[in-house]
Amino acid sequence: MNFSMTRIQAILVKDYKEFSRNYAVSTMVLLPLIMAYLYNQSGSNSISIYFLPINMAFAVVTTYVQCCLIAEEKEKNTLRSLMLSPASLGDILIGKSLFVLIITILAEAVTIFLVGYEPANLFIIVIALLLSALFYIALGTICGLFAKSIMEASIIVLPVMLIFSFGPFALALSSVNPILKIAEWLPSSQLLLLAEALEGTYSMPDVVIPLLAIIVWTLVSWFFAAGIYKKRMVD
Repeated sequence: MNFSMTRIQAILVKDYKEFSRNYAVSTMVLLPLIMAYLYNQSGSNSISIYFLPINMAFAVVTTYVQCCLIAEEKEKNTLRSLMLSPASLGDILIGKSLFVLIITILAEAVTIFLVGYEPANLFIIVIALLLSALFYIALGTICGLFAKSIMEASIIVLPVMLIFSFGPFALALSSVNPILKIAEWLPSSQLLLLAEALEGTYSMPDVVIPLLAIIVWTLVSWFFAAGIYKKRMVD
C-alpha cells in the first residue's frame, strides 16, 4: 500500500479546519477535562475513579469527533470526492485519523493531569493508551461511515460510546449479574485492569493479556472499518 505524506497532510489540515469551525463537536473536548477536574476536587484517589474521565475522553473525544468529522464529509458530499481522488485507502484512513489521534493525545494528557493520576509504570500505560486511542478511532470511523449527517452521527455513536466507555461499571456489577462478566474483555475494562495490576506486584500475564486484548480489538475494528470503507466506494 502506497502512502503520500502530502495527501495525508492535506487531509489532516482539512480536518483541523472543519473541527475548528464546528463548535458543537470541538467543545466536546472539554467534557472529560471538566469531569477530571471535578473528580480531583472530590478527593477520590482510586484507580477506578481515575479511569472514568480517561475512558470518557476516548468516547466523547476520540470516537465522537472521528464519527462526526466523517459524517460531515458525507453530509457535504466531499467524502465521495475523496474516495474517487488519487489518494489511496491508507492515505485517507491515516489522514482522517491523524488529527483525531493528536487531539486524543492532548485531551488524555490533560485529563490525566487534572484527575491527578500518576501511573506506576508510565511506559506501559502510554502504550495501552495509544492502542486504545487507535481502537476508538476505528470505532468512530465505522460509526461515521454508517451515518449520513452529523445529526445522525450523534445518535449512532451514543450507544457505542456507552457500551465501550462504561465497561468498568458493568464489571463492577458482575458480582450481582454474572452475565456482565463479559464486560471484562472490553478495551475500557482491560485498560482499568492493567492499571490496577501495575499498582501492585504484577506478573507478565497481568500486562500481556490486557495489551493483547486491546490489540485484538483494534485490529478487528480497523479490519471492519477498511471493509466498510471499500464497500462505500462502490455503493
